[in-house]
Amino acid sequence: MEQIVRVVEQFFSNFSPIGITDIIDIAIVAFVIYKIIYLVRTSSSGKVFRGILLIIGALWLSVVFHLYTVNFFISRLLEWGVLALVVLFQPELRKLLEQVGSSNIGKVFSGHRSVPDELENAITQTVEAYTALSKSKTGALMVFERENMLDEPIRTGTSLDCAVNAELLKNIFWNKAPLHDGAVIVRDGRIVGAGCMLPMSGNVNLSRELGMRHRAGIGASEQTDAVVAIVSEETGSISVAVNGMLKRHLAPETLERLLRNELVPEEKEEDPSLLKKLSAQLRGKKEATTDGEK
Repeated sequence: MEQIVRVVEQFFSNFSPIGITDIIDIAIVAFVIYKIIYLVRTSSSGKVFRGILLIIGALWLSVVFHLYTVNFFISRLLEWGVLALVVLFQPELRKLLEQVGSSNIGKVFSGHRSVPDELENAITQTVEAYTALSKSKTGALMVFERENMLDEPIRTGTSLDCAVNAELLKNIFWNKAPLHDGAVIVRDGRIVGAGCMLPMSGNVNLSRELGMRHRAGIGASEQTDAVVAIVSEETGSISVAVNGMLKRHLAPETLERLLRNELVPEEKEEDPSLLKKLSAQLRGKKEATTDGEK
C-alpha cells in the first residue's frame, strides 16, 4: 500500500512545477499540430501524408533490424523531403501566413469557414442560368469549392471576385466568349475564377458518350471534395459530379435540391426545426402547468 501511495505522490509531483509559460508552450505546440492536421484534411494531400508516415515507419524498421544501407538512404530522403514538403504545400502555407498577418486573427485559431448568405443566392442563380443554358444547349462547367482549396485550378484561369449572377454565367459560357471553355470556380458563394483548367478523370470505365467537359468535372470531384455542375453542349443535359460519381439528366428542380443538400450545412437546415421543437416543448409544459392549476 505504501508503495502505491509513493508512486501516486511521485506521479503528481511531476505536475507541480508547471507554470503559465509551460501552459503557453503546450498550447503553441498543440496549435501547430492542429494546423498541420487541418492543412492535410482540407487539401488533396492525404495520400502524401500517408506516404510520409510509411517512410517514417520504414526508417524505424531499418533501425530495429539494423538495415544500415536502407537507413542511410531513407535518412537522406527525409532531409531533402523537408524542402520538398515546403514546395508541395506552398499554397496552403501561404494562406496560413496570410491569415496570421491579417487583422482577423480569430480565423487562424478557428480554422472554420462559415457559409455566407451569398451561397443561397449562388445556388438560385446557378439553377436559373443552367435552366436557360440547358434549353439553348450551351456547355457549362461550374465547380463549387468546399473544404479542399482549389488555388491551383484558379491560377490556370482568370481570377475574379464577384457574386454569382445568372446573366453573368450565361455571358461567360456563351460559345464566343473568351472564358467559355474553362470552368467557373465558386468559393463561399462568390465567383473566384473563370476559364480555369481542371484535371481529367483517370477512370477508364467512363462512357464514351462523355466529352472533355464531363471528364474534367469528374476528375475535379475525384481529386477534391468539390461539387461540379455540368451542362452538355451536345444534348443540353444537366449533370452533377460528386466524389467521382456523375449524376446525369437532372431536372432544374433536382439540380437545386442536390446543390442544397451538398453545399448547405445540415446545422443550418436543422436550426428552424430545433427551435420549433423547443418551443413546442415549452408550450407543452406551460399547458400541463395550467391544467394542473385548474
